[in-house]
Amino acid sequence: MSIAESMQSILTAESRAIAAIPYSDDYDRAVELIVEHVHRRGGKLVTSGMGKAGQIALNIATTFSSTGIPAVNLHPSEAQHGDLGVLQPNDVMLLVSNSGRTREILDLVVLARNLYEAVPIIVISGNADSPLARMADASLVTADAEEVCPLGLTPTTSTTMMTVIGDILVVNVMRLTGFTRADYAKRHHGGYLGTVSRT
Repeated sequence: MSIAESMQSILTAESRAIAAIPYSDDYDRAVELIVEHVHRRGGKLVTSGMGKAGQIALNIATTFSSTGIPAVNLHPSEAQHGDLGVLQPNDVMLLVSNSGRTREILDLVVLARNLYEAVPIIVISGNADSPLARMADASLVTADAEEVCPLGLTPTTSTTMMTVIGDILVVNVMRLTGFTRADYAKRHHGGYLGTVSRT
């Protein structure tokens, strides 16, 4: 198979996977939790994940921060060594785990709810029946599509879908909070986006 053929195959597979992400009422619930706890009550979004999923969680946090929703990324292992102290009563958590069985993330849920029992938890996962999904107030499922990695192991398709789900949340929260271009310019001063947002 040539590079061109491989590229087309990957694009087709990932496009189909994205288009197959199932809608559920949990999307409405997740957006409302973020709007209520962060926009209205003055809390923040705390994201977390391990490995590649952790990088997606970090990306989601930084995108939310630039669009009017204060967000931080909490490493689940560091949380056990004091960083859990970043969590406050009005916060909402967004946890990312493809398997929904990541031990560090499951432990984080227990620790967070020991600190603040009512902290809302949104989960992005490939397994609707996983232990993590069952702990969630809102569970957003990627439909567990096969990875395009030839070994079927490396997070590829799954991380693409998780990123798209993050974008769905960001865009809908922006829409409901009335976030404007002027609001964006106040938060993003540098680079090309900083320049065009002020014009």
